[in-house]
Amino acid sequence: MGEIIAAVRSRQDMEAALRSGVSIIFLLKTDINELAQSVKMAHAVGKKLFVHMDFADGVGKDGAGCLYLKGLSVDGIISTRASIIKSARDNGMTTVQRVFIVDSHSIVTAADTMQKNLPDMIELMPGIATKAISFFRERVSIPIIAGGLIETSDEVELAYRAGANAVSTGRIDLWK
Repeated sequence: MGEIIAAVRSRQDMEAALRSGVSIIFLLKTDINELAQSVKMAHAVGKKLFVHMDFADGVGKDGAGCLYLKGLSVDGIISTRASIIKSARDNGMTTVQRVFIVDSHSIVTAADTMQKNLPDMIELMPGIATKAISFFRERVSIPIIAGGLIETSDEVELAYRAGANAVSTGRIDLWK
């Protein structure tokens, strides 16, 4: 079985994630004024914090933004943008590239893109797309995170059986 990742969008979710049994937190909505405190709180309880750069208000969506987050000791970044993934990797950061699967063509295109970008992990969305998870598992050797629309333990199990290494979810009851 893989790992559950807390997908956090609010202060209340962050507090629940800090008390939960997860070891990784995906901070999906934040701003430059809250980041240092979020990193400090996560690290104080032994959790890794990844910041979704596309939704980090006040942080540049470029190499300078990556360096800023690295300076705060953020454990890694999440982005849908290849340029941000490249900048973060160039600066020695752990990267998660989010990919939205909408049809069969997007599966093939995304797999080709991952082979070029080489993020550390891929987050496939929606996470209930087990066909896409299996497709990626057969074609890339990058760890796969299933994220989006996962709301039950059965859906978590299906994602793992399809080949996901981890599941990110905003459902607090699944953060066990």
